[in-house]
Amino acid sequence: MNPRDEVLARIRAAVQPATDSGPGAAPEQVKGSGPEPAPGSGPEPSPAYRERGSLDCERLLDLLEDRLTDYRAAVRRGKAAGLADAVGAALTQRGARRVVVPPGLDLPALPPGIEAVPDDGLSPEDLDGLDGVITGAAVAIAETGTIVLDGSPGQGRRAITLVPDYHLCIVHAAQVVELVPEAIARLAPSAGQPLTWISGPSATSDIELSRVEGVHGPRTLEVILVEPT
Repeated sequence: MNPRDEVLARIRAAVQPATDSGPGAAPEQVKGSGPEPAPGSGPEPSPAYRERGSLDCERLLDLLEDRLTDYRAAVRRGKAAGLADAVGAALTQRGARRVVVPPGLDLPALPPGIEAVPDDGLSPEDLDGLDGVITGAAVAIAETGTIVLDGSPGQGRRAITLVPDYHLCIVHAAQVVELVPEAIARLAPSAGQPLTWISGPSATSDIELSRVEGVHGPRTLEVILVEPT
């Protein structure tokens, strides 16, 4: 058995369902003591990890908020009817005056003095001169505190969420799932597109663990969780 076959055998042993043959069964298979079944010759093994979550909507949003806050993201929660107020309050407190908005984003009217700049192919220099960006999201994963953008209408190009220093992201309750496998399933239709996975503000640490934010993306992430009506 070559190294590649050994790795694949170990993966198969890890994901196959438990049997009654005892703890020694999986190692024997890994060592290649007998011929392996041909691919597709039997039923697909069930994964040993959870594929679906069990939390209700309220607990799901609570978990997502907890994870986002732990990643140093700011979180606001409210109903759809109060979305305009939440967006206005976030931008006003940030001191943002000009923010880029991707095509297709259903955005409420902004307060006086705040300009929504449409993204019509803005250059990196143009984006860097703006105060921030507002987008929607494709899906949010509560367990990991991760927001995923897939470039669909309302989310825009990757550049608009990587260059500005401030990202205000609107996430609706129906877009929140509990587990990564659930998110992967939802993202399947856009699997061929570049995806942006966001777990808190951009940050990195050097060898001495000195944290620096804003190196690979926005220094500040703020999320508005829109609760069901």
